[in-house]
Amino acid sequence: MKFSQYFSLIALLSVFVSCSSDSEPSTETGKSGTPPAVTPVPTETYFPPISRTNEWETLSMETLGWNENEVSNLYFFLENNNTDAFIIIKDGRIVIEKYFGDFKSDDNHAWNSAGKNLTAMLTGIAQEEGFLNILEPTSTYLGEGWTNMPLNQEQNITIKNQLTMTTGLDYTVEDIFCTDPECLNFLNDPNTFWYYHNGPYTLLDDVIANATERDFNAYFSEKIKEPIGMQGLFLKIGYNNVFFSTARSMARFGILNLNQGNWDGTSILSDQEYFNAMTNSSQNHNLAYGYLYWLNGKSSFRLPSSEDEFTGSLIPNAPDDLIAGLGLNDQKLYMVPSLDMVIVRMGGASNEELLGPSSFDNELWELINAVIEN
Repeated sequence: MKFSQYFSLIALLSVFVSCSSDSEPSTETGKSGTPPAVTPVPTETYFPPISRTNEWETLSMETLGWNENEVSNLYFFLENNNTDAFIIIKDGRIVIEKYFGDFKSDDNHAWNSAGKNLTAMLTGIAQEEGFLNILEPTSTYLGEGWTNMPLNQEQNITIKNQLTMTTGLDYTVEDIFCTDPECLNFLNDPNTFWYYHNGPYTLLDDVIANATERDFNAYFSEKIKEPIGMQGLFLKIGYNNVFFSTARSMARFGILNLNQGNWDGTSILSDQEYFNAMTNSSQNHNLAYGYLYWLNGKSSFRLPSSEDEFTGSLIPNAPDDLIAGLGLNDQKLYMVPSLDMVIVRMGGASNEELLGPSSFDNELWELINAVIEN
């Protein structure tokens, strides 16, 4: 399926799920993008209530000492690059919340590959609960014959290889989203090369479902979505399992990450060894990739649809400790521990229809910096 067709289908389906009863109304007045303030600046992290209400504490840019004169440039850039929703969260509180065009706060949007972060954390939870071990062969949970390879080669692929994009499966196939056995052939030994291959990632959902003997959506809802007050749903789009939610729900997941898997004293993912592995370089072939998380501030990086290695940081204008979920057509979930900041951007492609990182990231962060630096 071509990317443009894929996104069009996603956009169509997002309309059907946008009227969910779990939607979260906005606290903003109109589309001003600047909610009412709470002062003085709080020192503790805020967690929005898990009930499906519009209650969410806010902070003003004036209180934080941000440069409000630069906000118009930020909004102009966002609007002229097909943005639907944009949120900045500081210490758990909304500072900027802006919607464009006809998109509203309770509309759902596809996360695309930014949703890989959800699967990565859910895998850690399943391991913590004893349902699986990421060092085990994938065939333990998918059975023999999930690939088109001899059994001895197939059994060399582990769940960790799926998490780190190092399965060695042939990414030169016509459709890298395909999860059928005939699409999954040997190219490299596992752990010897990094390539952004979506098919093996998607099969992680089946690994989790089979290991837990639970429907994937139901297990995700019980372990992550409901405990932190998210709404949304994974929907099957062709071979892909795509998550749809409001922008605020994406922001909630960002807050969970900044608190290392803890939500207001409730442990969602207790295994800190797994969390640290998930959000740090997971292999030596692409330092900017953890367990399905993109990582900034590394000395080199690789990109989807490329075999090349590039020198320097993934997003030079962004803080070095940024971790991110980056999806097709510029779905962005930025999480910055040093700033205790979550930034969400949903919308259409800013330029090219790219699978993850794009030039939009660096351009956007230049404008964000102009606002937040004081």
